[in-house]
Amino acid sequence: MRSAGGTREAAARWDISTPTRPGWLPGVAMAGFRDRSTDPLDLHVIPYPAVTVAVDLGNGLIVDNVRGRQQRDGVVFGLAPGSVRVHGRNIDCLQIRLSPVIAHAVLGASLEPGGEMVALDALWGRGATQTHEQLRAAASWEERFKIAEAALARAHEAGRAVDPEVAYAWRQMEISRGKIRVEPLAAEVGWSRKRLWARFRSQIGLTPKRAAQLVRFDHAAHRLAAGHSAGSVAAESGYADQSHLHRDVMAFTGVTPTAVSAAPWLAVDDVAWTALKRVSRP
Repeated sequence: MRSAGGTREAAARWDISTPTRPGWLPGVAMAGFRDRSTDPLDLHVIPYPAVTVAVDLGNGLIVDNVRGRQQRDGVVFGLAPGSVRVHGRNIDCLQIRLSPVIAHAVLGASLEPGGEMVALDALWGRGATQTHEQLRAAASWEERFKIAEAALARAHEAGRAVDPEVAYAWRQMEISRGKIRVEPLAAEVGWSRKRLWARFRSQIGLTPKRAAQLVRFDHAAHRLAAGHSAGSVAAESGYADQSHLHRDVMAFTGVTPTAVSAAPWLAVDDVAWTALKRVSRP
């Protein structure tokens, strides 16, 4: 098993704050991050089955992707991003994770996969500047969480919910940890495979098959980060063999399972995201 020393060291870099009470909108989690280190940060983002929002509350956060696009101040990036990196110094930021079911209503549309990222205007519209200023001026993390929740609530109320059949399909993928076939799922909701594929893709941002693979990968990545061997993770996560796991990890991250097991991006999950129920993990 892998030593947990590297994970502890990565997590220790951050002061992490989380809301003291659950939010009213299910499928939303927030955490505040303040960098304790004076060393520059260069962090590879590990794909996660949620839409991620990073709001810079200082002047140190830079996010860029495989397409050469760079975003400052704040960014929204979708499911299964390509090579997205977070870097900078003295980072102070609010991070929000949105279930793709919730994100569709909040954003008004799904984000394209493969490294797509957009400015905060896509989330908060014309009020983005005002909301950002309020977040920066807030006296505490708890106040910031309330400001962000109110902005999300307004966007959600004005948005359109995904189809109930799409929400059900996503939930079944979470429950099964991605070990589910599309044809039986379509039959369960009373749709053809083609209809489920099209509606799911347009509202979630990935095809059902790719979404299930992402959920399965997420479970496997966290088992690897917990120190379990690639062989045992492959067997329990529904991969045909260890080579299958290796190919999937490489496809999502561009790095090996060994590198993923030590990824700093995963080191803070058990501290920052306990409020977001993770049905894909034991």
